Amino acid sequence: MKKFKSSFILLALPAAGLFSFAILQAGGTIKGTVSPSDAAKKVLAVSSKDTLRTDISNGAFEFKNVKAGSYTLIIQPAVPYKALSKDHVMVTDGHNTELGEIKLEK
Repeated sequence: MKKFKSSFILLALPAAGLFSFAILQAGGTIKGTVSPSDAAKKVLAVSSKDTLRTDISNGAFEFKNVKAGSYTLIIQPAVPYKALSKDHVMVTDGHNTELGEIKLEK
């Protein structure tokens, strides 16, 4: 009986470690900057199942722990700038989606 318990524990520990690692890797990020830096304060990431919102600070934004899938990014600008949307922003688990600089127009 002791041999069985020891074997079970030895097998269960690595499996628990793999499960924990999988949890840490769930979701990705969406990052970018808006130019001019004072042109917008909010950005949305919209998918068929989720709507995420975040602030833009000093022109930069980042969504963390985003579920894998395709998103439409919507930047809500300040007057006199025009709203902007970017379709097909793909997010994969454990990866950063870097959008770079997004320039808003008047």
